[in-house]
Amino acid sequence: MKTDQPLFLNEERVRKHLRMADLIPAMEKALIDLSAGKVTQPVRSVIKVDVAAATGFLGLMPALTPDGLGLKAVTFYPSNAERGIPTHMATIFLVDPQTGTPLAIMDGRLITEMRTAAVSAAATKLLAPSDAKILAILGSGVQAHSHVEALRLVRQFEEIRVWSHTSEHAERFAKEIVAKVTSAEEAVRGADVVVTATNSKTPVLKGSWLRPGCHVNAVGACRPDWRELDDEAMSNVVCVDSREGALKESGDIILAGAKIYAELGEALAGKVPSRAGETTIFKSLGMAVEDIAAALLVYQSATK
Repeated sequence: MKTDQPLFLNEERVRKHLRMADLIPAMEKALIDLSAGKVTQPVRSVIKVDVAAATGFLGLMPALTPDGLGLKAVTFYPSNAERGIPTHMATIFLVDPQTGTPLAIMDGRLITEMRTAAVSAAATKLLAPSDAKILAILGSGVQAHSHVEALRLVRQFEEIRVWSHTSEHAERFAKEIVAKVTSAEEAVRGADVVVTATNSKTPVLKGSWLRPGCHVNAVGACRPDWRELDDEAMSNVVCVDSREGALKESGDIILAGAKIYAELGEALAGKVPSRAGETTIFKSLGMAVEDIAAALLVYQSATK
């Protein structure tokens, strides 16, 4: 399909063309390509916004991949949760790598939500116990919802436990996914897979709670002075999506002085042992290469 105007896809149209089952292998390829040096991707450029009503961030995320070229602009306003609107909003701009011609402008909020969970699913598939039965989720927002969908595709959970800073949100989320609401410690103790997806700036997960051999997907704390995990948790085997990004943006890694074992793409490609069976932490920050890969899936489906 060729047009003179770029294709415009709102969130409803993106949802129609994006499937989690397709997204997980696409994220695995994107991570492997990045770690193999096949991607040009500057670290996210972030502007802090201080206005009368709120504090937020605007991030710009360009990438050239073996398959595409584009840019995501994303905003993060934690206080939006109190306004009943998304904390993250985004737009993705795809261009033709051969000519620079604009191909598509699409809503990036859902892509950000889904690709983040798909990357965690790729990490869980590689690193979590193969017989994982108990999932703990700290958080109750869109990432918590998306992670349940994605992780259920790679492991068969018999029990899901939920904790959130806001008990009302935890109860509502637990009802939707048929889970049990507990304290953070009760959720984590004995769990095989743990997800931290909160807006917390201080640790919500203690390493002393973790069952040996479990796997943690740490998704929140996207600023260098924010944390979700304590020092003991971060003393385990730590994988990241991008070393460069983690050393600049992850408070969990910077403030703990944590040692990065590998990028997830290196482990997925078999360049380093995965160390599955040990207690593993995947620190996810999100990358433009993931957004471009997801946007290409949408674009290709929409232009069939």
